[in-house]
Amino acid sequence: MKIEQFEDKGLAHFSYAILSDCAREVVLIDPARNPQPYYDFAQAHEAKIVAVIETHPHADFVSSHLEIAQKTGATIRVSKLLGADYEHEAFDEGDAFTVGKLTFRALNTPGHSPDSISIVLSREGRDVAVFTGDTLFIGDVGRPDLREKAGNLQAKREELAAQMYHSTRYKLMPLADDVLVYPAHGAGSLCGKALSGANSSTIGAEKIGNPMLQPLNEAAFVAELLADQPFIPKYFGYDVALNKAGAPDYAPSVQQVIRLATGTALAAGVVVVDSRPEAEFKKGHVAGAINIQQGGKFETWLGSIVAPTESFYLLAADAATLEDLIQKTAKIGYEPLIQGALVGTPAIGATMLALDVAQFRQHPEHYTIVDIRSASEHRDEPIFEGSLNIPLPELRERAQQIPAGKPVVVHCAGGYRSAAGSSIVAAALPGTEVLDLGQAVKSFQPAVAAH
Repeated sequence: MKIEQFEDKGLAHFSYAILSDCAREVVLIDPARNPQPYYDFAQAHEAKIVAVIETHPHADFVSSHLEIAQKTGATIRVSKLLGADYEHEAFDEGDAFTVGKLTFRALNTPGHSPDSISIVLSREGRDVAVFTGDTLFIGDVGRPDLREKAGNLQAKREELAAQMYHSTRYKLMPLADDVLVYPAHGAGSLCGKALSGANSSTIGAEKIGNPMLQPLNEAAFVAELLADQPFIPKYFGYDVALNKAGAPDYAPSVQQVIRLATGTALAAGVVVVDSRPEAEFKKGHVAGAINIQQGGKFETWLGSIVAPTESFYLLAADAATLEDLIQKTAKIGYEPLIQGALVGTPAIGATMLALDVAQFRQHPEHYTIVDIRSASEHRDEPIFEGSLNIPLPELRERAQQIPAGKPVVVHCAGGYRSAAGSSIVAAALPGTEVLDLGQAVKSFQPAVAAH
C-alpha cells in the first residue's frame, strides 16, 4: 500500500492517491482540476485508476473527478445527498468497497456541508487512515457557513455547526488513536479559520492538540465555530455548483482561452485584471484596471474580487506568467470568463502616484485611511486609529462609502492586498488622490492616531 499526498500550495489543497500494490489499482480522493499528476502517478506504478471519491462538492476549487472517470473508466463515489448530476455510485455510511487488500468505507460527517463524507481506509481488517475532507483539519474543523445558498442541500450555519459537533465526537473521535488523519486542506485555506501547517496527523494527536476536539459542550462548540470565520469569496457558490455538475476537461478548456496580441484594443465596460507587479502597474495601466498580482494566492483573490457573473481581460508581464495565470484561473473554474488574455498592457493612460511615507507618518490626520483587511484583523490588530475598514472582497461594492475630501491611503497587512485595493479605489473615486501604503505598513506601530 502507498498513500501519495498531492499539494496545491496556492489553494492549500491536499488530494490523495492510494495504491494497492497487489492489485496495481489506484483510488483517488478529492483530485485537483488538472488530472495529469494522477495519471503520471498511476503510470509510474503501472497501475490503473479504478475509483474517484469526492468528500463533498468543493467550494474553493474545481475537481477533475468527472474528467478522470470518463478517461479511465473509474467509478465516482459520492454521497447520495450531493445530488450529483454525473454518473456515480452512492457512497454513504454502511457502504464499502475493496481494492486488493484495502477496504474503503464511508462515514457521513456533515458539518462543513450537509453532504460531507469521510473515508476510512483499512488494510486486512485494521483501520489505517481516515480522509476527512473539510470536516476535520489538523488543528481545526471545517467552516459551517458555505452552504446556506449553495448546493443540492442547503442548511443554516447554526444547524451545520451542530452537525459538526456530532460528526467529530461520534464519528471521527471514536476511531483508534493511531489512525492517520489526512484532510483536504492545510494552513491558508479559507475552508477553516485556524488550520495547522502540518499536512497530516493522527486521531490521538488531534484529540490532544486540536482546540475544537476538546471537552466543549455543544453550545460552546457552536459558538466558537461560528465566531470570526473568514470571508466567503464570490466564487465559492459557483464552484459548488460546478463540482456538482462536473467540470469540463481541463486542458481543452485552458486551450480555448483567447490569447490576444499585445496592444489589442479592449472592449469598453469589461473588467481588466492586470497581474503585473504593482510598481509597473502604477507607472501606467488601462483606466479602471484591477491590480491582482501573480503571487499571493492569485486565484483566491481573483475569485474574491471578480464575480462568476462577470467577464474579464487578463493581462500579464510576459507569456510564461500569462500561461501560469490562465492555469490558476482554471483551478477555480473561471477560465470561460476570460474574454481575452494578453501580454503587456494596451494602454498606459492611468497612473498612480507614490506615497510620501515620511510625510504620511508625520501627519496621518491629513489623509483618509482605508484598511482593507478583514473585520477581525482590523479589530484585533489595529494599526491606525480612526481608519475606515472595508475588506478587500467588499471594496468594489463599497468604495463609494469612502470620503473623498482628503487624499486616500489604502493599506493591508503586508502590501499584496493593498495593490489591488488601491487600484479599485482609484477607479471608483476619479479626481481623488489615492495612494498605496504597500509594504511600508510593516514599519508602523499599531494604533497610530488618524483624525
